Amino acid sequence: MFAALTGLYLLIGGAWLLTLGGSAYYVVAGAALVGVAWRLYRRRPGALALYALLLAGTAIWSVWESGSDFWALAPRAGVLVLFGVWLLLVRRRYDAAPRLDAGSLLGALVAWAGVLVYALLHDPQTVDGSFAATAAVPPALAGGVPASDWPAYGRTQEGTRYSPLQQITPANVGQLRLAWTFRTGDGKGPNDPAEITDEVTPIKIGDLLYLCSPHQKLFALDARTGALKWKFDPGLRNDPSFQHLTCRGVSYVDLVPGDRNKACLRRVFLPVNDGHLYALDALTGERCADFANRGDLDLQHGMPVTTPGMYEPTSPPVVTDSVIVVAGAVEDNYSSREPAGVIRGFDVRTGKLLWVFDPGAPDPNRMPGPGEHYTWNSPNSWAPAAYDRELDLVYLPMGVSTPDIWGGARTPDMERFASGLLALHASTGKLAWFYQTVHHDLWDMDLPAQPTLADITDRNGNRVPVVYAPAKTGNLFVLDRRTGALVVPAPERPVPRGAAPGDHVAPTQPFSDLTFRPAAPLTGADMWGATVYDQLMCRVMFHRLRYEGIFTPPSVQGTLVFPGNLGMFEWGGLAVDTDRQIAIANPIALPFVSQLVPRGSDNPAQPRPGAQRSGSEAGLQTQYGAPFGVKLHPFLSPLGLPCKQPAWGYLAAVDLKTHRIMWKKRIGTVRDSAPVPLPFKVGMPMLGGPIVTAGGVAFIGATADNYLRAFDVNNGGQLWQARLPAGAQATPMTYSAGGKQYVVIAAGGHGSFGTTLGDYVLAYALP
Repeated sequence: MFAALTGLYLLIGGAWLLTLGGSAYYVVAGAALVGVAWRLYRRRPGALALYALLLAGTAIWSVWESGSDFWALAPRAGVLVLFGVWLLLVRRRYDAAPRLDAGSLLGALVAWAGVLVYALLHDPQTVDGSFAATAAVPPALAGGVPASDWPAYGRTQEGTRYSPLQQITPANVGQLRLAWTFRTGDGKGPNDPAEITDEVTPIKIGDLLYLCSPHQKLFALDARTGALKWKFDPGLRNDPSFQHLTCRGVSYVDLVPGDRNKACLRRVFLPVNDGHLYALDALTGERCADFANRGDLDLQHGMPVTTPGMYEPTSPPVVTDSVIVVAGAVEDNYSSREPAGVIRGFDVRTGKLLWVFDPGAPDPNRMPGPGEHYTWNSPNSWAPAAYDRELDLVYLPMGVSTPDIWGGARTPDMERFASGLLALHASTGKLAWFYQTVHHDLWDMDLPAQPTLADITDRNGNRVPVVYAPAKTGNLFVLDRRTGALVVPAPERPVPRGAAPGDHVAPTQPFSDLTFRPAAPLTGADMWGATVYDQLMCRVMFHRLRYEGIFTPPSVQGTLVFPGNLGMFEWGGLAVDTDRQIAIANPIALPFVSQLVPRGSDNPAQPRPGAQRSGSEAGLQTQYGAPFGVKLHPFLSPLGLPCKQPAWGYLAAVDLKTHRIMWKKRIGTVRDSAPVPLPFKVGMPMLGGPIVTAGGVAFIGATADNYLRAFDVNNGGQLWQARLPAGAQATPMTYSAGGKQYVVIAAGGHGSFGTTLGDYVLAYALP
C-alpha cells in the first residue's frame, strides 16, 4: 500500500513539476515505486531488486544535486530508506524474492548509510578556518568607558558589542552557572498585537542595570543580585493594531560627571511606541522636571499623522554631550499617508528641538512653520544608530518610503536618502554624506542594524577609520566613516527587470565584495522538506513563483524574495573585537514570498469606515494609495517548514584586516520547533545579535530554540550553552560587579517568530 500510494503521489506530482520545468526524478521514482508495488502484490520476483535500483539511483541523484550536505540528503533518503529496511525485514513473506534481490537491497541501504555518515562529517556549508591564539589585551578605558560597564546599547555608541573583560575564557566558560533571575511581570495581554517582542539589551552603569520590557516599562536592577531598585511605567495603552510592541533598549547620559547633588544629572532616556520619549533620573526613576513636559517629550509634534502606533521609536536614541538624536519606525505597507521618518536633534537637558532632517523633503533641514508638518511617509530609520564622538557624526541606517513593495509614486526626494547609510553632523543635523545600498527598493531591503565603527589596519599597514553597514541583502558594506567612500569594493551589477505596471526597477544594484549572500541563485535542487512529499510540493511552489535571483521585482504572479524580508542581517548587527580586529556575525537565510494583489472588493483602494490596522507585517498588507496591496509571508512547505534547505542560520567570523570569512558554523537546533524535542543542529533562523569579549568568547541567544550559547572566537567551536525558560530574541551583554563578570540575556520570546514567550532576565557567572 505504501509503495503504491507513494508511487502514485510522486508520479502525479512529478508530472506536474515536469510541466513547470522541474526535475524528472519524481516521475521516474514514482513509476519505479508503482512497479515495486505491483510486483509485491503479485508476488513476482525482482521487487526488492527494483527497489534497490531506486535507492541507488536516488542516492546518485541526491549527491549530484546536493553534494555532501546531510540535511539536504536526509529528506531525500527518509521514507525510502525506512521502507527499504522494512522490506528487508519482511522479505520472507515474498517467496518469489530470491536471495540476490535481498542482497542488492541490503547493498543499497548500506550505500545510503555510507553517504549519510560521510555527509554528517563533511558539511559543505561550514568554513573551518581559525585565528591564531593571541595574548589577552589588557582592559582599557576606551572612550572613557570603564571596562566593568556596558553603558550603551552596543556597549559604546560605536556599536561594537565588545567588552574588554577577560575573566570568562574558553578554558572556564563551561563552568558558568545561573547567578540571578529577574522577572518583569510584563507579558502578552488580550489586546496586544501578535508581534509582542522582548528584544532588549540592558545597559549597566556603576552598580545599576537598566532595561525595558515589551510595554516599555523601565526597570533599574542591582547589578550584583538582580534585585529591583525602581520601576517606571509610561502607561502605554494596549492596542492590537500596533505593528510592533518592542523596546530594544534605553540610553544614558551623565550631564556633570562626578556631581551627584542635583536630581537628573544622570539620565536614562526611554523611547515609547506611542511616540513619546521620557527622561528619568537614573538613581530614583523620577521624571526629569526640567526636560520637555516634566520629563515627557512628545515626538508626535509636527507629524502629518498622530495616530498612536503609526510612529514608533523602538530603538534607543544616540545621546551626545548636548544632543539626543531621535528616529523611529513607521507602520510598514499600510498606506501612502503615514507619519514622516524625520530625524530630530533635541537638547539633552531641556528637550528643546535643535534641528531636523526630514529625508523626504526638498530641504531636509527646514523646520515646519505654523500649521505645517513633516513630509508624509518619508524614509525612516528604525534600527539603532551609531556615533563617532571625535568626528561628531551620527550614522543612521535608513529604510525606504512606505509602501515598501510599491515605488511607482515615489519622488526623487523620497528616493534620495532611502535604503542606505546616512551620516549627519550630530550637533547641527547637516548632511555629511549618504551611501545608498539598494536603489529604488521594492523588497523592504532597508539597512536593519546598528552600524559598527572600527579602526582597521589595511594590507599596507595604514589605519583606516571605517563603518560597517550590515544589509538585509547579505552584503557587508565597508565605508570610510569620514567621507562615505567605499573601503571594500561594491561594484554595480545588472539585476532582473520587469516591474509591475506603473513601477520601474533600477538597472543595477551594488554588490559588496564582503558578503554572506549565496554565490548562486536558488534552484529546484535547493528546495527542501522534512519528507520527499513536502519537498516535491516545495519544488512545485518554487517553479510557480517568479524568481530570477536576488532583486527579482514583486509581481502579481508571486515573487520569491531571497534573501527574504527578514534579511540575512537583522537588527542584531555585528560584534567587533576592536583590539584583534575580528567581527562576529550571525547571518540568516530564509526566503519570503511577495505577491502583489490588484485592487478589488477584497482589497479596496482606501480603508473602509471603522477599519482597523492589521497589527502584523505578514499576510495581506493594504498599501492604501498604491494600485496594489501585497501578501507577504515566509516561503514554507504545506507542513509549515521552510522550503529552502537548511542551514537557515549561521555564526561566522571575519578577519577585518583582510575582510575574509575565517569560520562559519551552523547554529541552533529544531528542539523547540519540531513536534518532538529533537536536538538536531540544522542552523536555525535568528533575531538578535552576538557580543564578543577580550577573553576570547562570543555569546549569542537569538536562535529559534531557547538557548544562550558561548563560542570560541578563534575557531567557532561551541563551548557552552544554557537552556532558557523562553526564547532569547535579544542581544546579550556582559559587565563586572564586585570582581565578578556576568553575562545577561533577556528571555521573553518573540510573538511573530513563534518562540516561547516569557518575562525573564537571566544573569550567568562563574562559581
